[in-house]
Amino acid sequence: MKRYLLPVAIGALLLAFWFSPDAQEIAAGVAIFLFGMLMLEDGFKLLGGGTLERLLERATQSTPRALSFGIVSTTLLQSSSLVSIVTISFLSAGLISLIGGVGIIFGANIGTTTGAWLVAGLGLKVNIAAYAMPMIAISIVLVFQKSKPVRGFGYALAGLGFLFLGIHHMKEGFDAFKDQIDLTRFALSGLLGLFVYSLIGTAATVVMQSSHATMVLILTALAAGQISYENALALAIGANIGTTITAIIGSLGANFQGKRLALAHLIFNMATAVVALVLIVPLREVVDWISDLVGIAPSDFAMKLAVFHTIFNVLGVALMLPFLTRLITFLEHRIVEPVPDVSRPRYLNEAVDEFPQTLEVALRKEVLHLYENAAELILHGLNLHRDQVFGTDDIAELVRQSRTPLELDLKEGYERRVKTLYSGIVEFSARAGDKRIAPDIADRIYDLRDVASNIVQAVKSIKHIRKNVLRYTVRPYGVTTDLYDELRTEIARIAAEIRKLGLAEPEDRSALWLDQERARIEEDARSTSQRVDALIRKRELTPEAATSFMNDSGYAYDGMRDLIEAARSYYIERDSAMAEVERILTLDDEELDEAMAGRDGGPHRHASETTVTDLS
Repeated sequence: MKRYLLPVAIGALLLAFWFSPDAQEIAAGVAIFLFGMLMLEDGFKLLGGGTLERLLERATQSTPRALSFGIVSTTLLQSSSLVSIVTISFLSAGLISLIGGVGIIFGANIGTTTGAWLVAGLGLKVNIAAYAMPMIAISIVLVFQKSKPVRGFGYALAGLGFLFLGIHHMKEGFDAFKDQIDLTRFALSGLLGLFVYSLIGTAATVVMQSSHATMVLILTALAAGQISYENALALAIGANIGTTITAIIGSLGANFQGKRLALAHLIFNMATAVVALVLIVPLREVVDWISDLVGIAPSDFAMKLAVFHTIFNVLGVALMLPFLTRLITFLEHRIVEPVPDVSRPRYLNEAVDEFPQTLEVALRKEVLHLYENAAELILHGLNLHRDQVFGTDDIAELVRQSRTPLELDLKEGYERRVKTLYSGIVEFSARAGDKRIAPDIADRIYDLRDVASNIVQAVKSIKHIRKNVLRYTVRPYGVTTDLYDELRTEIARIAAEIRKLGLAEPEDRSALWLDQERARIEEDARSTSQRVDALIRKRELTPEAATSFMNDSGYAYDGMRDLIEAARSYYIERDSAMAEVERILTLDDEELDEAMAGRDGGPHRHASETTVTDLS
């Protein structure tokens, strides 16, 4: 079906152009108008520099604020579609609540009515094409500037110019078209007219994916006398239904929350349309009364349509707000949150790709998801239960008591629960690199990818020592068992401390603890080598067992270093005043090696070095 849709659409346009050359001007006007909306959206994205996204995060703390944000943002952007896509993206990333997102959609429906007022009150009464040409000419100079805000203003100005130009061509096209064909011959009255023209309005908006463009088309046709006022009302109601297509398409790549919001949008617009159709007669009377009150001429049907458009959208919000909590409950029961699959990325979906802020937040959550999977595998690989490690005050005693081998295929667990997530993170980071995002956000995204790399290396280190952990800790082997228990204790202690770091408030997290841990790891690695040498000399440890342990301790200490580095990059805030003090106090690698060398009179060497992360 989709294969034939494009050729059919093009064929229908060519056929219409052949029957009436004036239809070309109408179609061109619609195309120019839609192109202007795209440029306006791009301009605001560049000009705002994330302002819309930052405001959205703060605007959903209450329903009135969410509603106000939807009204104001849609009025400024003249695009409820853009506001819907931003909201779905933020909801999918977990930055806003579902009730806040629904509030924004309600407000956007009211905000989109301002476009009808602008067109009916200004666009149809003033030769706006005279303003469009200079705006487009000036904008071209601005879009070639290096400054992002200047380029954004240029795109926005060009978008506004093309909007004006599109309205002009639609108006001119309908004025010329009425001399050839009188479309009022196809007018339908009564219930049949309401039903048929509502469907036409819905279909037109689905095709153009813009209720604003549909309303402009309706207003220009109405002003030219090509459609009746009664049918124009039905078309406006249909356009309100059709505008949900953008949210529905945007939710296809979103998670369950994005799909809930799209369903809420559809329910709200359908309910509003039904109310408007049922109350069409009293609503017309209210429109006439308001029009007389504000001085709108009885024959100015374009302005009266703008009044109607506003009234029935405000009425819809007023009727739905008291049932908002029930609507949220229905959505949560209708679209159930899926049972989390630990082997698949949980937060990386197409919806969060739209905006830099959601890119970063989604990736941060996914890296934490990866760490949770990895921490469980690491502790199970040491024959330790994660809940017991996190719940005990004496990890060393817990390790001594943990002699029962856990049923675990570490290789299969790594492939299913770590490798797949890491692959998704790498792919997502690469995809984010292709987008036009600020350098600081790009740097943080790549830092998060490096955190994931450290986590993966830590799991690989435990994979290497798993065999001898099973061999020497299930049954007592004297000194050898004690040595492996010490490694298990150190790794478990670091995992427990990282968990405490994650549970702490951001302002209470300190890089100094991480540096102390890092220094302790290096000291333990050095003292372990000396201790093994002493045990070999005393013949308490065979050279074969010592060789195995030295290799395993190298992997273990590498894993500890990777966990510490991952925790530092993920949790520690680097932009606060305290972080700056800690940065000064923090030892770098060279200083740390010098400190270790100063203690034992010689240079310190890591037990093993790993510089490349792969997926093998």
